[in-house]
Amino acid sequence: MEEFAYWYDGNLVQGKTLELAIDDPALLYGATLFTTLRVYQFRLDHPLTNWQAHCNRLQTSLESFQWQPPDWQRLRQGAELLLQTFPVLRITLFPDGREWITGRFLPADLAERQHKGVTAWVAESSFLCASFSPLQRSLPCHKTGNYLAPWLALQMAQRSHHAQEAILTNPIGNWLETSTGNLWGYRDNHWWTPPLQAGILPGLLRTQLITKIRCQNEEVAEAPWNPDLVETFEAIAYTNCVIEIIPIHTILRNASKKTYPSAHPGFAQLRRLFIDPNFRLSENF
Repeated sequence: MEEFAYWYDGNLVQGKTLELAIDDPALLYGATLFTTLRVYQFRLDHPLTNWQAHCNRLQTSLESFQWQPPDWQRLRQGAELLLQTFPVLRITLFPDGREWITGRFLPADLAERQHKGVTAWVAESSFLCASFSPLQRSLPCHKTGNYLAPWLALQMAQRSHHAQEAILTNPIGNWLETSTGNLWGYRDNHWWTPPLQAGILPGLLRTQLITKIRCQNEEVAEAPWNPDLVETFEAIAYTNCVIEIIPIHTILRNASKKTYPSAHPGFAQLRRLFIDPNFRLSENF
């Protein structure tokens, strides 16, 4: 299969362009749903691939928006075809039931980032409007195609601050998530993560990790990340289904900089969940 191939509306397409009608809501308003998954061992049913959970999350959003569901069997057919070449799949659904699947490779520097960590910039205000409101995702409990705010935050982090990630905040300064993943902080011998009620994406890997850690009778605290709490963390990281766990070794906030260890012992607790042969979770998550 060529590197530039994708699945669209029941067909494998060679090339880098997709034709949409000029009045398509996906084009006009970003009216799509999507999910991005990493395929482990070329298997959609591998517990770390978590295929059914990705489909369940899409289905929940489809029902909330009253959109037409896709042909799920055809969707899986396209995913099975693309995973032969690509370890990362992005599945996009349109309001009328069309499906679009694209594939990509893992980041070339992923192992280095997992080991050494990255720098993140706290996007406390957008400086794009008179209200100086922070950049936040639209409809945060759903993974929609309108990702302009996180994308802008990431661009600002990279171009203006030479950081690799951006941390999104709410109007009172609480940290929510990064532009691409969920946040984790370590203190008091356990991990902390912002609660869903704060207005963050219910990340599937976040759910997996919380469930697995608690099944081992260990604690995960879910609490708002106000500035006072953030100051107490010994280590900070972010996660998503593709990159797994990335330490954040430097936080840039206003004119200040704070560093954290990339080799904190707490990271071993999270990482071992990816090599544990008993890593099995219910498909309800």
